[in-house]
Amino acid sequence: MTAHTDFDHALGRFQPVSAPAITDAEFAARQGALQQSMRREGVDAVWLDASTSLAYFLGHALGRSERIHGALIFAQGEPLHVSPTFEAPKLRSLLRNPGEIACWEEDEDPYALIAAAVRRRCGDGAVLALDDTTPWLFAAPISARMEGRVIPARTLIPALRQIKSPAEIAIMQAAMTASWQVQRAVWQGLRAGISTTEVCAFIDAAHRAQGLSPLFAAAQFGEATAYPHGVPDPQRLQPGDMVLIDMGARLHGYPSDITRTYVFGTPTPRQRELWDHERAAHAAGFAAAQVGAPCESVDRAARNYLAQAGFGPGYAVPGLPHRTGHGLGLDIHEDPFIVKGNKTPLAPGMCFSIEPMLCVYGECGIRLEDIVFMTADGPRWFCPPARDIDRPFGPDANVA
Repeated sequence: MTAHTDFDHALGRFQPVSAPAITDAEFAARQGALQQSMRREGVDAVWLDASTSLAYFLGHALGRSERIHGALIFAQGEPLHVSPTFEAPKLRSLLRNPGEIACWEEDEDPYALIAAAVRRRCGDGAVLALDDTTPWLFAAPISARMEGRVIPARTLIPALRQIKSPAEIAIMQAAMTASWQVQRAVWQGLRAGISTTEVCAFIDAAHRAQGLSPLFAAAQFGEATAYPHGVPDPQRLQPGDMVLIDMGARLHGYPSDITRTYVFGTPTPRQRELWDHERAAHAAGFAAAQVGAPCESVDRAARNYLAQAGFGPGYAVPGLPHRTGHGLGLDIHEDPFIVKGNKTPLAPGMCFSIEPMLCVYGECGIRLEDIVFMTADGPRWFCPPARDIDRPFGPDANVA
């Protein structure tokens, strides 16, 4: 690795990135698609808690607390927002379109308010579907007030959210490209003795310099790279260490997510062998990601390659101890999940990670994580995948 640049100098080269935000017309289309699904499945209303599904369908975000607030989407008509009375002025300032707000005071029963609103709009026998992320603290009393006429919205919401629109993909592309640039700058700027804490601080600062909101940054050196979620204590970089850098940041609410692994210095034959196996498993997963194939086929392809190379089998270590990937959207981990048992057919618009991490506890680990988006012609990478342990960002990446 040559021509490393100083992190402070690198920060000065970053410029803000941009992509058009989701339009009111697209939010309206999302609500319309949900209502159509509701009518088809005989669901009268859907409760959207203070979750990313609220942001997905209505375009505003609320912080979750011990007080319930969110919105009801009805199979016909306009949404009804539900809020503590003292939060209503703030809520009105967040709404993209003016709408009715049902308010409750601190000594009132908000769950009875929700049930009454459903009955008033939909009749006494109405069925309410709950956003999957609704906490049990709220779901249980809602179900009681609805006299059990409550079902999960599992068949409604994920099916819509997991198919990304061109506008969503454009936002994610801008975010992913920005994080790829940060990954490259980390590789160029590493020096002996630098701490994982310093690297993570640079990652966050570099994302901010590009106009993104930092989501997470993880840096692992040496043996710590063997553990998928790292170790609790920081490390300092030494020549010959395996380096694993994982990061994500948000643009218009949509996250990036990308991991690179390489060696600081000259790789040993063992490090090179492990890295090449990881890259081959990564490529096998990509090749299996074809329209109409089940999500689990991507996991199977990556895992089968590693098993044939002598790792595993299954989730055994040395090998791949977790699923091969996860969907990416407003949530960093969402449908579709790339795991054994998920028979969901891959379809154009789905976005998901391929990250078949090769873990050798006590030694090192390699994770190459890239995000795929499905097209009618098959999978596409958001960013160029790593091809070479010596030049993980391409032949010209070491030029400052």
